[in-house]
Amino acid sequence: MRALRILLITVVILGGLFVLADRLAVGFAEDEAAGKLQSSENLAAAPDVTIKGFPFLTQVASGSLDDVEVGIKDYEAATGTDGKTIRIDDLTANMKGVEFSGDYSSATAAAATGTASITYAELLKTAKSEPTEVAPGVTASVIGLSDGGNGKIKVAVEATVLGTKLPNPVYVLSSVTTEGDIVKVHADTLPSFGGADIAENRARAITDFEQKIDGLPGGIQLDKVQAAKNGVEITVRGSNVRLAG
Repeated sequence: MRALRILLITVVILGGLFVLADRLAVGFAEDEAAGKLQSSENLAAAPDVTIKGFPFLTQVASGSLDDVEVGIKDYEAATGTDGKTIRIDDLTANMKGVEFSGDYSSATAAAATGTASITYAELLKTAKSEPTEVAPGVTASVIGLSDGGNGKIKVAVEATVLGTKLPNPVYVLSSVTTEGDIVKVHADTLPSFGGADIAENRARAITDFEQKIDGLPGGIQLDKVQAAKNGVEITVRGSNVRLAG
């Protein structure tokens, strides 16, 4: 009985040491991966990297991680226009089947899915915010974007007719969609500015706009987009996504 008790105690101690070693190893790997990703993507701060699954050490031995979650608080995505960027908030990606090198200098995920958001204030930078003539004596510009409910964006348009600014903005509800790496905002109905007769193409030159979002981390791509309370929520996905190297 005494020998069995000693054996059990030894097993418990060794098990505890293994768990401790496993957690220390995963913490080190997460820090290394975060540093590599920060460097490769030129991030202002290190991202949050969480390696899921237990035990970690057996995954290391196989050279593949089952599930890795990456979180980037603020990401400046390229727009393809004169070096301008658009800020992507709270980008979270779940990477599956991550193959990596021994020194973590390179890592590639077989598949990835994730979510992120763009505030309305950030998206507004893309809209036609400078007064533009839409008809003789009529100028208009987009002055605000907000949640229109039911997955729509409410676009506020300010207009001046024959030198007189309309007392209140004109509002239109717009749909938001993605086409490849482009987010598109398209008015469901056209606005009326003080009864002025405006051609559809001239009105849409104000109400409708699009934003290219390029160069997301690791080569992930836009998938879907939907209007929400504080901005547009996007989902992303990709295959053979590069985390580092």
